Amino acid sequence: MILAILVHLILLTAGSALHSSISLQANLFISLFFGLCFGITSGLSDLFFEKRFFYNRALGIIIISKTIISIVIFIIVISVVRYALYPYVLKKFFNDANPITLQQSWDAFFYLLLIYNIFIGLVINFINQVNKKYGPGVLLPLLLGKYRNPKEEERIFLFMDLKSSTSIAEVLGHLKYSAFVRDSFMDINSVLSAHYAQIYQYAGDEIILTWTIREGLRNFSCIYFFFACETRFKNRANHYLKQYGQVPEFKAGLHMGKVTAVEVGDIKRDIAYHGDTLNTAARIQSVCNKYNKKFLTSTYVLEITGLQKYYETELIGMVELKGKSKPVEIACIHGLK
Repeated sequence: MILAILVHLILLTAGSALHSSISLQANLFISLFFGLCFGITSGLSDLFFEKRFFYNRALGIIIISKTIISIVIFIIVISVVRYALYPYVLKKFFNDANPITLQQSWDAFFYLLLIYNIFIGLVINFINQVNKKYGPGVLLPLLLGKYRNPKEEERIFLFMDLKSSTSIAEVLGHLKYSAFVRDSFMDINSVLSAHYAQIYQYAGDEIILTWTIREGLRNFSCIYFFFACETRFKNRANHYLKQYGQVPEFKAGLHMGKVTAVEVGDIKRDIAYHGDTLNTAARIQSVCNKYNKKFLTSTYVLEITGLQKYYETELIGMVELKGKSKPVEIACIHGLK
């Protein structure tokens, strides 16, 4: 829309030289149609190619490939607009006596849009890939300097660790084991956005996830996320059995509370969280094997959320956690009632 207005003003300024008469209303109408068609088509193609061809590809190849696909879609959509929609709209709705502008005007307009599209496409693809690199919700705070100085927040943390990782590594070997962990993390990533989760860190075969209090408690996203991951693994069981002979299982520890967030690093910048909340969540996860449970949480989470009304829970009791001076009361979450 903004580009259409700018083009119209340019044409008005040089209208006598171009011998072209263009309606602003028609251009806005066409721009809206073009934007919707191009946006929907690009989005669907991006979704299609992302799942089938861009999996585990190099960042540069992804950016260049997406730019080429975007150019092809652009040429198709702009051709439909130029030869079909534009003359029809001018004649039908705006009673334009001369709906076809000069060939050189269309050529100039086409190249202007093409250059604009290539530039914007590169910028958007780069931002998307960088956002994937840092994780959703991290890039913008870094750009704005939100965490240049330590800031206290309340957050939810979920520590998920691969069960029996040592024995699996011995059976698969280190190369195949790394591929197994990679595929597991990719499947976990596939359910992130639906549950408002952010990846805080990968640590070997462990993944640490975080939520703001508002997003984590929305429909109990921080709880349901773990079971959504299990469902994803079950749905992909044939793939794992064929490739690795086993399906991944994770154990998890959940806790919420105050943490300090601060931007760290210079060569590689990131947002780091510090505080007892993370330590407690990590320690809760570490006792899953001891109690033969796959999903443990502090009873503090139960008290705050009231999730026991909707989920089957089992009280474990007061537990001495390594590094904690006082015992912490924990409970197991089995699933929906």
